Amino acid sequence: MGFMRHGGRVAWGLIGALVLVMIGSTVLLANTANVRYERDVTRIVFNDNMELLEEVRRSVGAVSDSLDAMLSEAPSVPNDRPYLVVSIEERRLWYKQGDRVLFETRVAVGSGKTLVGGSNQWKFDTPRGRLVVQRKDLEPAWVPPDWHFVEQARKRGLGIVRLARGQNIPTADGEVTVVGSNVVRRTASGDVVPLDAADGREIVVNGNIVVPPFGTNQRKYEGVLGTHRLYLGDGYALHGTNQPSSIGQAVSHGCIRLRNEDIERLYDMVPLGTPVYIY
Repeated sequence: MGFMRHGGRVAWGLIGALVLVMIGSTVLLANTANVRYERDVTRIVFNDNMELLEEVRRSVGAVSDSLDAMLSEAPSVPNDRPYLVVSIEERRLWYKQGDRVLFETRVAVGSGKTLVGGSNQWKFDTPRGRLVVQRKDLEPAWVPPDWHFVEQARKRGLGIVRLARGQNIPTADGEVTVVGSNVVRRTASGDVVPLDAADGREIVVNGNIVVPPFGTNQRKYEGVLGTHRLYLGDGYALHGTNQPSSIGQAVSHGCIRLRNEDIERLYDMVPLGTPVYIY
């Protein structure tokens, strides 16, 4: 009987200890969640993404007083720092400084279409989020990715053949091969003629579009990207176009197109490192 009383005290002691551990764990998890929340809000404020901040405020049901107190301890953002904003839905771009709009124009954005070629699949979306102007290019040449040749072959009912350096593609009067930095046609008589290639005017041999090797002149298209480019990384950019009628539509392969006169103006206005908010 004494053992039972003693065992009961031990049991109740263990239960009490377990309750204390559970309470401590709950407090610790709550504190960790609060620290992470404050960190995320601080990061949002530092990036000057106030719309996302409002979304976070609504999603967590935060009251204005506690959130305002948190913001008072967050890093300050210079009000005169310029930034770009792009609305995919409205297909518009704004260059802003504080609340002032310095420049505004229409743009073309990603089509949202999916292209499947063999085991590959490409989705042509304009990325959402915060990017940065990493590089500025004058008269940029476009080096078409593999999907371009797949897309062109589908449109024109042609096949595809890849041309590697050192490889020859036989033709009726000679062969197509690579000499130096050019894809050429070498005739049966020994003449070597560099071939022309451009967007919509690819090299076609024996009913197939020829995919030139990277580094050849035929894998560089002039004028497609307009006169200026603001490169944002991962293959995405703000750039001009040789199809001004496409502006205002969802037709690109992910980049943001502008009229050449608009991208030229932005090129002169926008410094490297400018944040670009795409939503």
